[in-house]
Amino acid sequence: MDSKTAGSSLDSLMSSFNARITQLQELVIARNMYPVSSIADLSAVDAAVSAMELQVQAIKDRLREEIEAIPKTKKLINASLRQQKKLQNMSLHVPSQMVDRMTMSTSETSIRLFPELSGQDLGFESMKLGEEPAALPKEKKGRGSPPMWYVTGSELDSLSSYMRGRLTLEKVNAAINDMASYAEANAQLVAAPKKKLLENLWEKALEIRDIATMEGIKGKFFFLEADIKGPALKLDNTGKAILTVLRHLGRINETRVGHHRVIILQKPQ
Repeated sequence: MDSKTAGSSLDSLMSSFNARITQLQELVIARNMYPVSSIADLSAVDAAVSAMELQVQAIKDRLREEIEAIPKTKKLINASLRQQKKLQNMSLHVPSQMVDRMTMSTSETSIRLFPELSGQDLGFESMKLGEEPAALPKEKKGRGSPPMWYVTGSELDSLSSYMRGRLTLEKVNAAINDMASYAEANAQLVAAPKKKLLENLWEKALEIRDIATMEGIKGKFFFLEADIKGPALKLDNTGKAILTVLRHLGRINETRVGHHRVIILQKPQ
């Protein structure tokens, strides 16, 4: 090999070597641009994206369930509205005070008039759990409860507007509850022996007993205008309007005995 050929081969080798070095330098630069730590960051991003995809899928499933439940919910709402309307119609005919007053009026009136009984003779003793209720005493033959002949919505609507005024069915029927309480108190005054009455009630009891023997009143439940003291029925303009309506509808009759205005409760026909 002559010197010229040897020099050319060396130059070619050096050129190839320099190209390889340049390539390695470029690879080193590329590696430094994306360090090994970035691999962990990319893994975390991938995990977060996967979790979000699961959450989005869960939300989609929940929305689908809610959409499927909408028709059932609409049916339930419609049924509730129909039931509410029925209950509202029923409440127009059954005053809210009726249950409490029917349950407690007799016991409260008796205890007020005859405190020495303390509820024992009337069968209203306090009972503990597990004890059998005491037997209620038998009522005297021929005596019942005061009639509570409630007014219906159609009856009230049938009245002329000037007579009905601003009265509501609730107010009218609440007044009937009050009247039954007054009549019950007077009936107990008539039936009670003197020794079981308070001293300050004896004079009124005699007066009530005299009225109870009058023709047209005997055997009926009644009360005096002076007995009207609420809570629902009062001697104001509203109370007078209620008495006028009840008299017109045949729930009560009125008469005078001496200086007393006597109001008699009527039973349903």
